[in-house]
Amino acid sequence: VSVEVANTFYEDIQYVQVPVVDAPVARLSNFFDSVADRIHSVEMQKGRTLLHCAAGVSRSAALCLAYLMKYHAMSLVDAHTWTKSCRPIIRPNSGFWEQLIHYELQLFGKNTMQMMDSPMGRIPDIYEKETRLMIPL
Repeated sequence: VSVEVANTFYEDIQYVQVPVVDAPVARLSNFFDSVADRIHSVEMQKGRTLLHCAAGVSRSAALCLAYLMKYHAMSLVDAHTWTKSCRPIIRPNSGFWEQLIHYELQLFGKNTMQMMDSPMGRIPDIYEKETRLMIPL
């Protein structure tokens, strides 16, 4: 999931490139279904998927969350909690969060988190406590 990282191609490995920049205005949601479907297809064939971007923090994490919601029926909060337990540095950008929140609503008809205003800009409400600890009142 990158436009700035070159792939190294190996025999017998299938690649899918998602040409999206890590910017809040980027439409990563255009790839939620196709990437989730691809991961699921590989999983059904007992294969494995490596999902990566430049830093493994925003783009790949957001696509992982979309996959977990679609194919493991996890809420966005649960998908985030599980993914963060595996990779503690995940932090999709605010635009990707807004897209994930909309995707959760599409899939389940309700949301388990929402965006909120903070001194650091728009953030998902799960970061509220963490943000308060960073900013002296």
